[in-house]
Amino acid sequence: MALSIGSTVELLNGVLMPRLGLGVWRTPEGEQTEEAVTAALNAGYRSIDTASLYENEGGVGRAIRESGIAREEIFVTTKVWNNEQGYDNTLNAFRNSLERLQMDYVDLYLVHWPVAGKYLETYKAIEHLYEQGKVRAIGVSNFLIHHLEDLMGSCRIKPMVNQVEFHPLLTSKKLLMFCRKEGIQLESWRPLMQGRLDIPLIRELASKYGKTPAQIVLRWHLQQGVVTIPKSVRKERIEENADLYDFELAPEDIVRIDGLNEDRRFGADPDRVDF
Repeated sequence: MALSIGSTVELLNGVLMPRLGLGVWRTPEGEQTEEAVTAALNAGYRSIDTASLYENEGGVGRAIRESGIAREEIFVTTKVWNNEQGYDNTLNAFRNSLERLQMDYVDLYLVHWPVAGKYLETYKAIEHLYEQGKVRAIGVSNFLIHHLEDLMGSCRIKPMVNQVEFHPLLTSKKLLMFCRKEGIQLESWRPLMQGRLDIPLIRELASKYGKTPAQIVLRWHLQQGVVTIPKSVRKERIEENADLYDFELAPEDIVRIDGLNEDRRFGADPDRVDF
């Protein structure tokens, strides 16, 4: 699979989404967020993933404006948080996100978690924003198969993206195959397992390919067609995470990494959203 940092996937509605982006979860608002986003844009990234929960949409927006790169060349994702869900609340949350970002639209707007009793109405509001042209693509985050089936039973516009925790210790094969079948793009958060990369097989493959363990894991994501958004605030690490395009994992090594699966989550269980 010939890939480059400019490689994209085509979503259900034809919008092109970069395969690699920068996540800014837990990156403090202000200088640190702006420096991380600037480093990513300078390294060739064209996708930035934030959320209202992260409280750093302002810094993301400032860095993008000051980059000198045309707004339409950068794919910006944000999300509606759990206590903002519901139809009217979501519309208000979106207005607040746009104000903080200082943007006229976002490229992708997601339901952050499947809050029981609320996510269907939340998604209806997001469909409305899409039809108004305020959002170029819409989707969900942390939805399991049964959440997606429930949503698709009532929605007018199929979710284009499902952003979930996904990594070698949580390969979620059934969810991955379901999303592929439905044309929903799977996107991975926490792809590097919070830095838990000291795994013998990953170290072995890093030596084999002359790459870092992080690069092996990120390339594994890309070769499965999964969009990924590794988070870092260090310029050298941001650049390292993008140096994925001068090698390709052999099919048998993809299978070996798949075999590391433990169904292990480092984040919350989507069936237990009580926050």
